[in-house]
Amino acid sequence: MPKHVICRELGPPEKLRLESFVPQALKQGEVRVAIRAAGINFPDILMAAGEYQLKPDLPFTPGVEAAGTVTEIAGSASGVAIGDRVIVRMRHGAYADEVLVAPSQLTPLPPNFDFAEGATFLAAHGTAYHGLVDRGMLTRGEVLLVHGAGGGVGLAAVEVGKLLGATVIAAASSEEKLAVAKAKGADHLVLYPREPFCDAVKRITDGRGADVVFDPVGGEVFENSLRCIAFGARILVIGFTGGIGLARTNLLMIKGASVLGVRAGEAARKNPALGEERLKTLLAWAAGGHVRPHISHRLPLEDYASAMRLLIDRKAIGRVALIS
Repeated sequence: MPKHVICRELGPPEKLRLESFVPQALKQGEVRVAIRAAGINFPDILMAAGEYQLKPDLPFTPGVEAAGTVTEIAGSASGVAIGDRVIVRMRHGAYADEVLVAPSQLTPLPPNFDFAEGATFLAAHGTAYHGLVDRGMLTRGEVLLVHGAGGGVGLAAVEVGKLLGATVIAAASSEEKLAVAKAKGADHLVLYPREPFCDAVKRITDGRGADVVFDPVGGEVFENSLRCIAFGARILVIGFTGGIGLARTNLLMIKGASVLGVRAGEAARKNPALGEERLKTLLAWAAGGHVRPHISHRLPLEDYASAMRLLIDRKAIGRVALIS
């Protein structure tokens, strides 16, 4: 029998359980996908703890992205055929051996990606694209500061920023993470423990500061970023892995700066055309070999708690995938 990770009570990853389930019959228009890999994302961890903006009814299965093979179709499903290798986009439910979804939730797997890469692509790179293109309006020649540049979304921002022609300053907590950021195209590297990043950015830019700040960390990182921005800067709020930051409005006024929230999934739900353009561009970049997830750990589905802990404990570099 297939298995899935189930959340029956809110809390840390160790409260989740791996359980068998009876496969359901397809409804008209649904598609069954045999999952080969699922990506681990911070929203999965927050959702299981009851700390995310989306709060599914209990019980539920975490996981917003996966990749696998179409095994069954009920009725007509335009553009989908049995045997197709696909990426699956979900609000939750991806930590499973199989899922039932609508055809609109499927995207062809880039031919040069394996399943784990497909399962760790669209959430991070989609957030990076939406943040830098739609919200930050990053242009060629500007300076981009990427915080948490050793994480999945941070590395994606490094890749996308370079493709857009920016000078990328990557900031991370270890030499190992910075080495990967450099391989992804970062122009300048800042090690948090070695030098205050604000001083480093001012030194690198001859005092001018960053035009765009990509911040999935929050907390003091967000607050200090306001002290090393150029006039007209855009600070992109991606997440709060380091806590909620407080904005000093006087610094924002003096610099003519903007603070912009980034919610890639919600933006696409409210404006499907925006999401379609993003997806088209990302798939073209992937097929051309311009972007690719960096996966530091591939673990079996039963090791879901250990996989989630890698993100919580900041031990992952790039992405973590569960393999079915």
